[in-house]
Amino acid sequence: MRYGFGRFLKIRGAYGAGWSPDGRRVTFITSITGVPQAWEVPEGGGWPEQLTFHEERVGRAEYPPVGERLLYSMDTGGNERMQLFLLDRRTGIERNLTRRPDAIHQFGAFSPEGERIAYTATRRNGTDFDVYVQRLPDGEPEVVWETEGYHEVAGWAPDGSFLLVLRHRSNMDGDLYRLDLRSGQAVLLTPHEGEARFLSPRITPDGRSIFLATDRDGDFLRLGRLDPSTLEISYLTPDDHDVESVELSRDGRYLVAARNVEGYSDLLLFSGEGRRMPDPQVPEGVFGGFAFSPDSRRLAFTLTGPDRNPDIWLLELPDGEPRRLTRSTTAGIPRDTFRRPRLVRYPTFDGRKIPAFLYEPERERPPVIVDVHGGPEAQERPDFNPVTQYFVHRGYAVFAPNVRGSTGYGKAYTHLDDVRRRMDSVKDLAYAARWLRGNGYERIAVMGGSYGGFMVLAALTEYPDLWSAGVDIVGIANLVTFLENTGSYRRALREAEYGSLERDREFLRSISPIHKAGRIKAPLMVIHGKNDPRVPVGEAEQIVERVRANGGAVEYLLYEDEGHGLAKLKNRLDAYPKIAAFLDEHLGP
Repeated sequence: MRYGFGRFLKIRGAYGAGWSPDGRRVTFITSITGVPQAWEVPEGGGWPEQLTFHEERVGRAEYPPVGERLLYSMDTGGNERMQLFLLDRRTGIERNLTRRPDAIHQFGAFSPEGERIAYTATRRNGTDFDVYVQRLPDGEPEVVWETEGYHEVAGWAPDGSFLLVLRHRSNMDGDLYRLDLRSGQAVLLTPHEGEARFLSPRITPDGRSIFLATDRDGDFLRLGRLDPSTLEISYLTPDDHDVESVELSRDGRYLVAARNVEGYSDLLLFSGEGRRMPDPQVPEGVFGGFAFSPDSRRLAFTLTGPDRNPDIWLLELPDGEPRRLTRSTTAGIPRDTFRRPRLVRYPTFDGRKIPAFLYEPERERPPVIVDVHGGPEAQERPDFNPVTQYFVHRGYAVFAPNVRGSTGYGKAYTHLDDVRRRMDSVKDLAYAARWLRGNGYERIAVMGGSYGGFMVLAALTEYPDLWSAGVDIVGIANLVTFLENTGSYRRALREAEYGSLERDREFLRSISPIHKAGRIKAPLMVIHGKNDPRVPVGEAEQIVERVRANGGAVEYLLYEDEGHGLAKLKNRLDAYPKIAAFLDEHLGP
């Protein structure tokens, strides 16, 4: 049976698990209503209950250690200026804690007694993320660290005396600080030369150790234990695969980590002292979002896979069987309709082998969509993508490469596209198209969002004869105007990857697709959200205007109530069938 795009877009998922203080309920986020909202379900399973009822997306929701109050974040129209709200579960009354719609607020942690929260926000100048502490339910924000740059609160010490704060200089470089709440002194815990990441720091109950993932001393993110007194890190995993998430139970009994192996996740279990324990057996897929129950006996997490839409799972530790807690609908589509990809490696211009996931329909010689991920410091994973599954169901092949610059394959691989080597990653796309042609795929489209949208436009302008069509979703057309107009807090982070306006302006101009739009031969579709703070809508307007002026074929979809991507079901139901019709017209179904 052939299912329409609308059915695939109504497939749901659940993610972002958290526990009620009594351990009897699990919170999660799902878009059952068409917009992500907070829900909860009994830990033993049963009918879920909706907790928030808004027209805007809820980004995160969790209970404090005690009480019947739920804290959640929400923005407006996709503008990413998150505000923090407090819901009283007994009365249903909601309170806006931050009340600064012009500023971004990023929740960090609850105090051990649950009466205060710590977060970072751009309240002072719209750019720098200072650290705040606020008493619940009606206290005022108190600045505890006024600083420069992009920061996030990563943890609150069990004795309440200090915060762990991460500073991000770029997506590939940062530091971890100990912020003393009595003196206000911030102490650097991770001195290093060159670039290094420090992710998911977790403080042991005695405060004497911090577990984290870092690539400071190697090519991959490893699980390590930091001694705050000596600043030394001892490692618990080898330097061969990225450890991408870490969680420690509240009592320090168990430590878990997820390791990224060719895009799939491995679950590692340790004692709270760092001793390796037998790893639990979890269905194959991609998982994370770990949350321990208050008694430390159960682990909640999100599990997804190419043929498995996201759901919350529970695992009894140390050796229980995993069970699915939420049962998100597949919109009536049988699970055996969904296809699993095969991992391939294709040769590129310098002899490297580029990893890619190839989803193949049953028909022979189908048209193929090269789907390029954003980032660029990101990775195509074998998780559930209803758009991919629809196109494969319709008879397209989908080829999802991890070109140079992608994460998941070591720090050196991630830096292969930095600044002056930017176009080497575009060349990897050209070699993907040539490899596909050599394997019988003649009709090839390129599609991507955000930085993936830049890759679409760059591929169409640098290698115009290879592509039958292109779909650019919230993409960058002009690297100079992008850096000039992106959110002020993001500019320094992005310049570390792309190059700076001060030093590299002429180079950035030379590689920007907007100045080569006359080379585009393939029909183009451009999709953007008007409120996009990351890639402003002017990027879409520039390329559409230029292609039309050159007599090229371009379709443009603008959504007034969206930001960086399409979050609302009504807009997805409008946009994606139009993408399908566009590709059918130019590639043939």
